[in-house]
Amino acid sequence: MLVDFNKLPDHSRVWIYQSNRRFTPEELDIISVKTNDFLENWTAHGTGLQASFELRYERFIILAVNQDAQAATGCSIDASVRFIQELEQELGVELLDKMNVAFKQGDYVNFKSLLEFKTMVKNGAIGKKTTVFNNLVTNIAEYKNNWEVPAQESWHSRFF
Repeated sequence: MLVDFNKLPDHSRVWIYQSNRRFTPEELDIISVKTNDFLENWTAHGTGLQASFELRYERFIILAVNQDAQAATGCSIDASVRFIQELEQELGVELLDKMNVAFKQGDYVNFKSLLEFKTMVKNGAIGKKTTVFNNLVTNIAEYKNNWEVPAQESWHSRFF
C-alpha cells in the first residue's frame, strides 16, 4: 500500500539505489509510474506493505517500508530487487552496483567507480569535506541525517 513518504515513521527501513547516470525527465515519469504500481501491490506473506519512495537528484531511487505495520521479509525484499533489476533492463542503467560512489561537486552530483574515487582522493580532487552519499543508511532517520554527509563522516573516510 502506497503511503506518503513524509508520513512514514523515522525508523522505517530504506533501500537506496543510485543510477550510474542521471535519469531523463521521461525516465523519471516511467520510474514514478512503475514504482507507484509496484508499491501498491508489494506484499509480505500476503499482507500489503506500507511503503513509499522518493526520487532524488534525478539519480537516486529511495524505497521505504514501515516495518511496524508489516515487516518486509526475504521474499518481499527479493521482489523489490527483481523490480529494480527490471528498471535497470528497461532504462539501460546500473542501480545495483555497490562499487560506485556518488558525491557532490557544487550543485552537481558526480558518479565514479570506487577506484576512480580513490584516485581522486589521492590526487586531492576530493577532500574530507566533500559531500558524499552514504547509501548504507538503513532507516528514514539515518537517511534524513546521514545520507548526504562530508566524506570524513561516512564509510568513505577510510580513503583519507
